[in-house]
Order: sequence, then structure tokens, then C-alpha cells
Amino acid sequence: MSGKVVHNVFVSQCYQQNRQFFSTQYRRDCCAPYVRNLLPFQGGKLAWTGISSMQLRTLSKHQGRFVNRGIVHCNVASTTSAVPSIDKVDFSKLQNGSDIRGVAVAGVEGEPVNLTEQVAEAIAAAFAGWLVEKKKADGSQSLSVSVGHDSRISAQVLQDAISRGIAGAGLDVVQYGLASTPAMFKSTITEDDAFLCPVDGSIMITASHLPYNRNGFKFFTNAGGLGKADIKDILERAADIYNNFTVEGLTKSKEKASASIKRVDYMTIYTSDLVKAVRKAAGNIEKPLEGFHIVVDAGNGAGGFFAAKVLEPLGAVTTGSQFLEPDGLFPNHIPNPEDKTAMKAITQAVLDNKADLGIIFDTDVDRSAAVDSTGREFNRNRLIALMSAIVLEEHPRTTIVTDSVTSDGLTTFIEKKLGGKHHRFKRGYKNVIDETIRLNSIGEESHLAIETSGHGALKENHWLDDGAYLMVKILNKLASARASGMGGGSKVLTDLVEGLQEAAVAVELRLKINQNHPDLKGGSFRDYGEAVLKHLENFIESVPKLKKAPVNYEGVRVSGFGGWFLLRLSLHDPVLPLNIEAPSNEDAVKLGLAVLAAVNEFSALDKSALDKFVQVS
Repeated sequence: MSGKVVHNVFVSQCYQQNRQFFSTQYRRDCCAPYVRNLLPFQGGKLAWTGISSMQLRTLSKHQGRFVNRGIVHCNVASTTSAVPSIDKVDFSKLQNGSDIRGVAVAGVEGEPVNLTEQVAEAIAAAFAGWLVEKKKADGSQSLSVSVGHDSRISAQVLQDAISRGIAGAGLDVVQYGLASTPAMFKSTITEDDAFLCPVDGSIMITASHLPYNRNGFKFFTNAGGLGKADIKDILERAADIYNNFTVEGLTKSKEKASASIKRVDYMTIYTSDLVKAVRKAAGNIEKPLEGFHIVVDAGNGAGGFFAAKVLEPLGAVTTGSQFLEPDGLFPNHIPNPEDKTAMKAITQAVLDNKADLGIIFDTDVDRSAAVDSTGREFNRNRLIALMSAIVLEEHPRTTIVTDSVTSDGLTTFIEKKLGGKHHRFKRGYKNVIDETIRLNSIGEESHLAIETSGHGALKENHWLDDGAYLMVKILNKLASARASGMGGGSKVLTDLVEGLQEAAVAVELRLKINQNHPDLKGGSFRDYGEAVLKHLENFIESVPKLKKAPVNYEGVRVSGFGGWFLLRLSLHDPVLPLNIEAPSNEDAVKLGLAVLAAVNEFSALDKSALDKFVQVS
């Protein structure tokens, strides 16, 4: 695209002739002491500001509507030069369901960087255009976007790039620095002028528990997290913007960002709200956790705040807490409540410190798990059982919505022991949350949507999957038990899950699809995976000892030999995950052999993990 001439224009929704409209002075006056002007902006290589004629249509796909509502202004320079060298990027490959994920740091073999500063700028600019359109903004209002990040080593560079993209589109940018994903959503509904809230949109820079070289973005408005269709739309806009970057425009955006960005310590509000929630549950006692010893493992992610900013103000002792310092290389363990090494670390910390409770978060604090004083883990099915018990005490007979890989024992516990209803849906936290919202909309009451991964969202908390808030609900139980004269540390929690039937054997095997295998005949891995599932479904009908689940929303779920299995197609990858739970190794092998017999003829399917399981077990 070298030598290409592009005319830069400004649209009324991004730059009105009266530039004072975009001044943030009115906000500066009311923000002390929480807000400070930035030091000279430490950005990356280049930034963009002018919206080219090509970029105009990406900022709003409804170009006619966009232009007709306001005046179009030309830049001083009538022509601009293209960026001399810019890597080609397939933006569609950055989509990961309702998130964006990519490689942001070089150095890992076979993983080239595709989430560069310029890519991030383009995505931010596209989100800005999408937001202007969704908010139906005209010249009478200025929109603002908050930006936060977890502890990843690429976080600061991407935050600067994101900020340039937003500022270059004419929107106000409020940087939060190190933050949690749930806090970023909360900034869209908090009403506090001193903290520049509410913002109109929010971007969290995170890749959850993925390795240090990865990063990504999550997007929010006051309606919640963006969906798959929204992300697809934004990436399409971003590709057009990226392909039409100009040196002049990029440079001007850097200058604009340097002058306009604000920083706010929003985590102060977020943590204060968590503290208030626990105090309220305990009858407004100032230190309802006094006497409790609770240790936190943040895995060097963004959750280290929980010990000093939430637990200690409530009176808890937090000595023995570990890995609270942010370190994007994650030197101690993966910040992931599903990871065995991570759970072993927090369990050991509880036992070593003779603590009443242990709490562990993932990198961006939208997932969590706990450990009781005996070292018993509350994660996966057990965490769902605990949260179901707490919620059903408050809302009898309500429906609990979970992902597809929850156990039969959990269903029995929720429905027989607790008197609720278990609605097992699909994998993917957004799927589970959206299904819960749908059930409520048709008259079926539901107050909890929760995945075995540790994503949990409550109706009372705006259907936000918030790992810290999940732990607050557990702390509420401890505090209220203490206030009512009950003691025993975390025993009150352990007692809540008594009666939960747990399988002796629980495994997940991943059967990969070789996309280059001739059996695919040029088709997609998804079509091939669906063919495998259909064949398995037909096969099961011929096996008397196996019974297909009467209600199932994902893959093929079958019970037999005292256990069950689920074979499903991964949401994003060419993989068929196989979950097996059974009362013994022998029974688990029988289930595995049934699956193997059904899928053996599919040559493009790597069955080595299943072969090994049935032979070794």
C-alpha cells in the first residue's frame, strides 16, 4: 500500500467543529484527588488519529446514517502517506468466542506475534466506532472508555496502543492500570463523577490463564460483555482501519493521546463495594471476619488486592498469603483454579499456616476457587455445589445453570438434596450466562450461572462472572454464621456440600482432529467433528448397557456402568474433548472402550490419548 493517497476526514461523532466539546476540563475540576493528568505519554512506535475515508465506513457500517447526522471536516493536510511497512494480519483468527486473543510477545517457537501495537490500535479504534454507533452518539455528547489490564508483561504496551486508538477516534480514555475484569464492567454502571464514572465502554487487556506470551481483550458496556457477533463486527472494522493506517494519522493520534488521557484508581471503588457487601451480610458489623485466618493465592496475577483491600479491612488475618505481587511471567504456577499445581499450592498454604480458608484467583479475577481448613478443595463440581447451596438458601427452588461437563452427582445434589433444578447447558461462560438470562426472560427463575472452570455469575451482581464476588458470597456465609453464634471456621462451608456424590475417577481426554488429513476432503474440522458425534450417537443406540441423556445441549452425553461420558466439539479448536466419570477405573475403561469402538474408523481423529487411557487404566 506504499504511495497510496488517502484523504483524512473527521466525522461529527468523533470530532465536532467546536473542539471544546471534547475537552475533559469539566471532569478534571471535579476529580481531585482521584484523578491526575498523565506524565508525557510513553507510547509505542506509532499511533493514529485522522480517520481516513476508508476508516470512516468502518467506524460506522451505516455510512449514510453516520455522515448525515453531522458535519464532515477535512484535515489540514489534504493527502497522507501510507505506513511504509506493516505486517499482514488475519484479524478473524484473533477471535476467541466473545474475547480477542493473540500472541503479543515473541520468543516462543511456532507462535509468531499477531497482536502488535498497531493491531491493538486498530481494534481499539474499531471498538470506538462500534460504541459510537451503539450509543447513537451525536455532537451533543462525549463518550468515554476505561482501559485496564492484568499483570502480563505486554500489558503496558498494549494499554498505550489501545489508548491511542480510542483517543484517536475522539473518545475520552480513562486508564485504570492493574485491574480485574469484573471491575472493568463495573466501571460502566458505577455512578461517581469523581472517578469519571460511568464510562460508556470498557476494555480489559487479558488472556486469562494462557501463557505469558499471549494477551487479548474483553469488551464491556453497561449491558454486559460483548457477544461473538459483536467481536466479529469489531474485527472486520479493525481490519479495514489497519489496512489504511497513515504515518501522519498515526503520529497525530499519539499526540492527542498524550494530551487527553486520564488515570483513575477505580479499584478503590470496586474493593470498597466488596467490603460493604460482607459487612451488610453480617448485620453491618465493622470487622465480621475478625478471628478468621484466610490466605490468598493470586498466582502473580491481578488478584493480589484481595488480601489487603478486602480481607484485612474486614478483620481477617492474611499471613501466609502468597504470590500477591503481579508478575506477568507467572513464575510460581499458572493462575488457574482448574490447574492441579495451582490448587496444590493454595492447599499447602492453608495447611502450613493452619488457616481457616484459602482463596485462589485466575489472572484477571473473573474465576476463583477455595480450600477449607482441612485442605478440601472447593473447585469444579464442588464449588458449584457450594454456591448452589448458598443461593438456594436465599432463593428456594431456583434453577442453577451450569456448563455441560458437570457430574450426575451434582444434578442429584441440587435437585434431591437442595430442592432446586439443575439446567445443564453448554461449555463457555457466556453461553451459560446468556442461557440463564433467557430462562429468566421466559419466566423460569434462575439466580446462578456457573461453569466448572470457576466462572460464576449471580443475578444480584448484574450477571457478571466475578471471581472476587463469588468469594464474597462464601465470606458472607462465614460472617453471618459467626454473627449468629456459630463457630467452627470453614466447617459451615464443608457442611453445605455434605451429601455430594463424587466419582472416584474423573478424566478429560482431548482427541485432536488433523485438519490436513485427506479424510477431511477440504472440509472444515467442525463438519468432521459433527460427523464423529453423529456416528457415536447412532452407535450408542445399539449398545443396551448405555443410555443417551434425554436432555442434552452439547455433544453426545451417555450414562452407563455407574458413570457417564460426554464427547463434544471444542468451541474454538479442532479438538473433541472427552469427559469420563465413573465409580472405578474398570467402569471408566468400559466407557472409554465404548467411545473408542464408535470412533475408531475416523482416521483423521487422533485417538492416542484414549488408547493410552484404556490400556493403562
